Amino acid sequence: MRVMAQMAMVMNLDKCIGCHTCSVTCKQAWTNRQGTEYVWFNNVETRPGLGYPRGYEDQEEWRGGWVRADNGRLKLRAGGRLNKLLTIFSNPKMPSIQDYYEPWTYDYETLLNAPAQEHFPVARPFSLISGKQINIEWSANWDDDLGGSQEHAVKDPMLKGIEDKVKFEFEQTFMFYLPRICEHCLNPSCAASCPSGAIYKREEDGIVLVDQDKCRGWRMCVTGCPYKKVYFNHKTGKAEKCTFCYPRVEVGIPTVCAETCVGRLRYIGLMLYDADKVLEAAAVEDEHDLYEAQRSVFLDPHDPAVQREAERAGIPGDWVEAARRSPVWKLISEYKVALPLHPEYRTMPMVWYIPPLSPVVDVIKDTGYDAEDKDNLFAAIDALRIPVEYLANLFTAGDVRPVNDVLRKLAAMRSYMRDINLGRDPRADIPEAVGMTEEEMYEMFRLLAIAKYGDRYVIPTAHGEQAHALEELATDCPVTGYDDELMETSGPFGEGSGRGSLTPVAVENLKMLQERQSADTLVSGASKRGRVNLLNWDGRGVPDGMFPGRTEPAATAASPAGPTASDATDDPSRLRGGEARPDNTAGAGEGPR
Repeated sequence: MRVMAQMAMVMNLDKCIGCHTCSVTCKQAWTNRQGTEYVWFNNVETRPGLGYPRGYEDQEEWRGGWVRADNGRLKLRAGGRLNKLLTIFSNPKMPSIQDYYEPWTYDYETLLNAPAQEHFPVARPFSLISGKQINIEWSANWDDDLGGSQEHAVKDPMLKGIEDKVKFEFEQTFMFYLPRICEHCLNPSCAASCPSGAIYKREEDGIVLVDQDKCRGWRMCVTGCPYKKVYFNHKTGKAEKCTFCYPRVEVGIPTVCAETCVGRLRYIGLMLYDADKVLEAAAVEDEHDLYEAQRSVFLDPHDPAVQREAERAGIPGDWVEAARRSPVWKLISEYKVALPLHPEYRTMPMVWYIPPLSPVVDVIKDTGYDAEDKDNLFAAIDALRIPVEYLANLFTAGDVRPVNDVLRKLAAMRSYMRDINLGRDPRADIPEAVGMTEEEMYEMFRLLAIAKYGDRYVIPTAHGEQAHALEELATDCPVTGYDDELMETSGPFGEGSGRGSLTPVAVENLKMLQERQSADTLVSGASKRGRVNLLNWDGRGVPDGMFPGRTEPAATAASPAGPTASDATDDPSRLRGGEARPDNTAGAGEGPR
């Protein structure tokens, strides 16, 4: 047994409203700069639909992920080293800009400067790549709200084999939202595809990152990732991907997408797993066994034997404690209601999903029966507007049994809690029908429905013995390999992060941000005297100086009190000590080990 730790995320799709707040905030934090206009580390897809980039799930076309060879070993679907050597200067198996979309802006000057006239002026769209006027035909979520069902959604690769069970007439079809980030897999095919070894998996928390120093722009990683969550920056010639907001995670703050999620549907926690079993689990013969195989890799943090092995492996005690309290562990291994996205790719993804149940109530209401009764709910699962087979194609490689089990648990929870909320005696037979106790069902309800900030995000911080790795850097970042012209306007970590505009970022700022976000009490104005900054204001209380006539004026964003919490996520290289790395990563092996 070789115990390792992995940061993981679970999303409850029943609560996603498709507002795209997570996408926008991630965009502003990580990809708001030249060369990444089309890049969305976090995007929200409408299903059924083609996704982003369009048709990314068709691995017969894009050749992503792993396949099991006849001898039982795994090999990259895109081919091994010899194939990569032969095609290293020409890699056609990756989406084009048309498959993503050509990013655009509008001619706002026409609106701002147009003289008074009879007709309202029009702001025409212009490409952010070529600067020429374009006709908008695709975007990051063109399938949104069934806008193109008859034309596009019918081509959804996940509908293969179940076309007769899905109706696309507007009144009869279904939809739900699927937020996606990098899966930070246990067996990442993007890392195995990289000829220069630039993509690596951090030893301390399993986050998969790109070393911009080593990246040579071969773009094999784009092909190798079956989720198409590695992007090519055409300005810098480097690959980039979701970083799981590691500068925030290292000080115990959740990712930007989770922090700003309106529906509070994301859960972040630590999972312990046996690294020696990963390859064996990913190579099981039957694809339907991949879900259970991956679950078998996870280790019970309450097991004393696991705790001893974790200590022997150098995992700190507070990290083991965080794994014991992890909401991700509870949802995946205790309640068993979370499922992996496309386990058939054999990458062992670590972003899992609770499938949606909501439409089942409407199905029953239309028949005139009690929409919250257990027996009616169970019977209606097979008649869902969202076919169970479709969810199975997404989450269990086509095996409907685990999906049915999850939906029955969610339906039982709804029926069980209804009796409690109406003042009736709870029925013990409801949780028993799905193999749970009353206490387990009530705790699952609290976690899924009303969990507080500290329950949804259990993130251990980096350790004091590695404090030098988190020290503030006050000198210029020795970034090399970028054009001087580019660095004058945009550095590798966002607009304004180039030369001459470097602002030191203190870890203390991130820690203060964490305290404010997780506090149950209001922040008084006095505690912010001298450093009022709307970007750093949590909305609680009225700081002195915010309004005219209230004591002395507040300090501006350039106050000597230090940079804002917003700054802390703009330049992640500031949070790593020693040699500052010119990448969107941290050094391999750094952290609590």
